Amino acid sequence: MARFLLRRLLNYTVLVALATALGYFLAGATLHPRANYEGRNPPLPAAVIDKQLDELNLNDHTPVVQRFGRWLGGVTHGDFGKTVAGDSVTTEMTRRMGVSLRLLLLGSVLGGVIGVGVGVLGAVRQYRLSDYATTALSFLILSTPVFLVAVLLKLSALNLNQLTGAQLLDYTGEYTPGLTGGTLHILLDRVSHLILPTLSIVLGQAAFFSRYQRNAMLDVLGSDFLRTAQAKGLRRRQALIKHGLRTALIPMATFFAYNFGLLLTGAAFTEKIFGWHGMGEWFVDSVSNNDVNVVVAVTLFAAVLVLIAGLLSDLAYAVLDPRVRI
Repeated sequence: MARFLLRRLLNYTVLVALATALGYFLAGATLHPRANYEGRNPPLPAAVIDKQLDELNLNDHTPVVQRFGRWLGGVTHGDFGKTVAGDSVTTEMTRRMGVSLRLLLLGSVLGGVIGVGVGVLGAVRQYRLSDYATTALSFLILSTPVFLVAVLLKLSALNLNQLTGAQLLDYTGEYTPGLTGGTLHILLDRVSHLILPTLSIVLGQAAFFSRYQRNAMLDVLGSDFLRTAQAKGLRRRQALIKHGLRTALIPMATFFAYNFGLLLTGAAFTEKIFGWHGMGEWFVDSVSNNDVNVVVAVTLFAAVLVLIAGLLSDLAYAVLDPRVRI
């Protein structure tokens, strides 16, 4: 098992390095930090612009390979460079990572668990009313863009607060600025701000996973090994949980892992709409600001997320299917 995981870790590390290098060259070739200075009034002298860009390691007159080497040298010491505003990318990234991870981890886990549960029930109760209802609801959610789901949730919270005359759900930011009180009071405030953005992620994830889990479960329901398990004395529910669900979860483990890495880009809409200043929002802003160092830092963050998720997927795969350990 250890050798299997170590081999996978080495593979993922190489892929992270390649993805980060590709991200740097792509961002360095397509983004134009010089445009942030050339449009100013009064115009800045070219020498001043070059000096400023050199200090930020963003001068397009310097070969991109040379800029990448300088950036990579800083990364080995924990320095991811500076933003176009001159702030430390490392400091800002550290703060924003916590914001995004709080949102993504909770939303992904809840969405995955609910999706798997709904998918299994849909397969076991195929063509019954509950199966039709969950299928229709899943397709409705999947056909609705993430940003529209977030806006609808925000409007629903606003109407609920107006109807009840109390602030039951908060829909802007991570917490109420300047709030004072005990630990429980502050914790409840955090939870109140967390519900809606998490729900906007959970709905899409649950609908997505339920469709795949339902089909995976249907594939194993008529399998010989399930009939054999029942013939040996197991009840149908026991056979489904012990053998059917375990087999159906194998492809879902890999699917869940790589979907987690891609979720970062989808969460950008959620962070923007609900005022969470995480990595997704930072990425969108940095592209419009021609901020190469930030774009590469977010690319590296997403690649590392895929690496971690991939390792967890491999671990789950090895637990569910002992053949891969060989």
